[in-house]
Amino acid sequence: MKSGNFYVVNSNSGIIATGGAGRLYSFSTYAYSSTPDGLDMGYRAGLALKDMEFVQFHPTGILPSGILITEGARGEGGYLLNNIGERFMKNYAPEKLELAPRDVVSRSMIKEIENGRGFKHETGVDCLKLDLTHLGAERIKEKLAGIREIGIKFSGVDIISEPIEIRPVCHYMMGGIHTNIDGQTEMNGLWSAGEAACNGLHGANRLGANSTSECLVWGSITGKLAANYAEKKKEANTTTTVAENKVESEEKRIFDGIFRGRGQVNPYDIRKEFTDMMDVKAYIFRDETNLLEGLKKVRELRNSAWKHVDDSAKEFNTNFINVMEIDSLLRVGEIIIVGAMNRMESRGAHSRTDYPNRDDVNFLKHTLAYFKGEDEPHFSWHPVTLTRYIPAERKY
Repeated sequence: MKSGNFYVVNSNSGIIATGGAGRLYSFSTYAYSSTPDGLDMGYRAGLALKDMEFVQFHPTGILPSGILITEGARGEGGYLLNNIGERFMKNYAPEKLELAPRDVVSRSMIKEIENGRGFKHETGVDCLKLDLTHLGAERIKEKLAGIREIGIKFSGVDIISEPIEIRPVCHYMMGGIHTNIDGQTEMNGLWSAGEAACNGLHGANRLGANSTSECLVWGSITGKLAANYAEKKKEANTTTTVAENKVESEEKRIFDGIFRGRGQVNPYDIRKEFTDMMDVKAYIFRDETNLLEGLKKVRELRNSAWKHVDDSAKEFNTNFINVMEIDSLLRVGEIIIVGAMNRMESRGAHSRTDYPNRDDVNFLKHTLAYFKGEDEPHFSWHPVTLTRYIPAERKY
């Protein structure tokens, strides 16, 4: 970033730990830098992206920013309310209420909105409300001081005195680079860890707090394995090098295809149009019609003459970085949409209104997407490893 120069790094081992890709959606808890560049890098190098259709939406993202209101707010006794003042979760999960799993609460919220029981945020977005006022000022100050500060700064709402407007928000990617349980990818000497990886830990629906644990545990596992692998290569006097033709093709892709590219379309308009589309066509509830429309749109955007950089400086060129990120966003977004189309069932965080039931006979398997050129991803299936527990239907 400092120089804008192209570098080739030779290494006997490596770990892809580039995080999640939640900025595929406009309404997201992720930082703006959380784009799928690491996923796309592995994908273009021949690695499979696994289970990308499984995207977790957290029930409580505040409007309009999408910043997260922690589960702790409901754990402390917060109520989710519709526009008639009803704690509507009693109709969907009467025993768990607001403490039902994230996917159950998120789907329930969207059903309330679709049935006309939502609110209209000042931006025009449909939403519901999280009410904490009954907890009292002292308890909120003691237990939820950070959430109160977020509400005041980013929504202009003091949760001590009034409910805050919220809506389900993109929060985690269960999918990622295909690895085994040790984080080993399909490429010798390369591992992946954290949200960039898909090692099967989270299945179709991550449990809260498991992402931090995953980073710690698999950071340790992959770090040791990668270090041992590199050490053995060193002892054998083996040096890994990159083929010159691969260096040249990547340099051409980046500089001729993006930095020196030309076009009239504003890349930032393309990005906004794409992420807004994902919010609608690949959101909590999915169906074939919307997914087909989303696929058509992402391919139209990818074919637009947007790969160009107006800023010609090499140093600290954020325009250049942003356009490279859009390239990754569009490619990985297509994989999410096609994966969701292929999975004609509802499982975990993936919910199809046209296929509302889970289908273990046909779809108890992982989705794998491979790069076969710039046309479209090539999909295949991978068996699920079942050990101690057999998947069973959740009932509330």
